[in-house]
Amino acid sequence: MNDEKGYLDDLLRFLSSSPTAAHAVAKVSDSLLAAGFRRVDEREAWDLVPGDGFFVTRSASSLIAGRLGTGREEKHGFRIVGAHTDSPGLRVKPQPQRRGEGLTRLGVEVYGSPILATWFDRDLSAAGYLVVREDDRYIRILFDLGGPLCRIATPALHIHREMNTKGFKINPEKHLPPILGGPEAGYEDLVEMAADRAGVDGSRVVLAHAELYDPQPATVGGLDGSLLLGGRIDNLAMCHAAVKALEASESATSSQIICLFDSEEVGSRTLNGADSTFLQTVLERIAGSRESLLRSLSSSLLVSADGAHAVHPAYADKHDPQSRPVLNGGPVIKINAKQRYISSASTTAYFKDCVERAGFSCQYFVSRNDLRCGTTIGPLTASRLGVPGVDAGNPMISMHSIREMAGTSDHGAMIGALREHLGSGATIEP
Repeated sequence: MNDEKGYLDDLLRFLSSSPTAAHAVAKVSDSLLAAGFRRVDEREAWDLVPGDGFFVTRSASSLIAGRLGTGREEKHGFRIVGAHTDSPGLRVKPQPQRRGEGLTRLGVEVYGSPILATWFDRDLSAAGYLVVREDDRYIRILFDLGGPLCRIATPALHIHREMNTKGFKINPEKHLPPILGGPEAGYEDLVEMAADRAGVDGSRVVLAHAELYDPQPATVGGLDGSLLLGGRIDNLAMCHAAVKALEASESATSSQIICLFDSEEVGSRTLNGADSTFLQTVLERIAGSRESLLRSLSSSLLVSADGAHAVHPAYADKHDPQSRPVLNGGPVIKINAKQRYISSASTTAYFKDCVERAGFSCQYFVSRNDLRCGTTIGPLTASRLGVPGVDAGNPMISMHSIREMAGTSDHGAMIGALREHLGSGATIEP
């Protein structure tokens, strides 16, 4: 796959087949295995040598992959790309069944900060994993129910006359539980269906973890075919770009690392989030010793890859007057004086060169002073490791909606820029 259309088609398949972070990691694992990378386990010794490609997962929903450099780590360090596998959404609560008014509904919990209104009147499905006990082991088995399963229904305008004039106000506890079916429908039926789809004996299932999602597949749209439309573009598109950049790269003097973390949307302070020990312990095992790791980090560079805000034509006044990224305008470098993004003048110059060496132009995003700026895994990762870095991402509209929008030509540009980064021998002066 060496052309822009090939990458885009593969991205559409990846988005459509990754309803949860765990599904995304499973897809990435399959892709890396097919590309010749070797799976390693945190519980076992690693026997990696320069030039080897490897990957390791933690808690099924985070993954770190890389290719060992041919030079000494202490001198050449690591070239790192960070992204996140999770997206805002709704997760089914334990004991979720609610019956009343002739219908059965499912209790759900809000994960992250989704645009809740976009989840209403959608034909939703469920995916996740089943926890199965095998002797003294508890294993996860993925499931995806695929088709329409439930619906979060809006009230009719006739009984909520002010909905269009005064806004659709949502009480997450009262209004979000989706309708699963009639009074005989039950959550246990959902679990039984999940076990059947996963090929598991239902009697062996201890618990189920289920997330709701819109099963409508990702697609290309717009009269000119310039729009990428789908769920979970934030941030599976950047995960896909990182993986394809790594697979397309050749061995370099620096070790090439991509880290795809879960739980960014809820703060990253989890077993396998960006604020965990996951990346640091992997890098130490590669370096061979604590001393070697510390010296290696001083020569390392990080790109935090996460979706960026394109100018919405109906809300253009929400953007800085000069920094106005547009769809299909190229990768965006994100800058913030309060360090909500990690980009500095030096790292911005570095990534700008990466984008231009790949044959594209870059754009810039700076928040208005009267609007609160978001953040990414960049500050957490850079401060935990002590490495310079830059925050970048492709421009998009409707971020955190159940269906998001990006530009079709930007994806190949980001892959090219990340490939330049992974193969770079450049350094940032301390």
